[in-house]
Amino acid sequence: MSSDSGSGRRNLRMPNDDQMFAVVTDMLGGGRVNLRCADGKERMGRIPGRMRYRTWIREGDVVIVEPWEWEDGKGDIEWRYESDAAEQLRAEGHID
Repeated sequence: MSSDSGSGRRNLRMPNDDQMFAVVTDMLGGGRVNLRCADGKERMGRIPGRMRYRTWIREGDVVIVEPWEWEDGKGDIEWRYESDAAEQLRAEGHID
């Protein structure tokens, strides 16, 4: 049992400087999704092969995305939060 189990707060993975929070808005197929990013932009997200069969991504999921340097309208999904972790992020004001 961890010492913070009473408060229910967990330490969650946070985005690096070149990453941001995003919410999956639409599944496009072929390992691609539409994302609404924290900076207000809509991007097409790519689910990398290392995540494709291990992590199931659905509409409404909160993810960390790393926008492409050479094409701002696209990015790679780096992490998906479980539903309880996403609720914690919303409660702490990190995402809408």
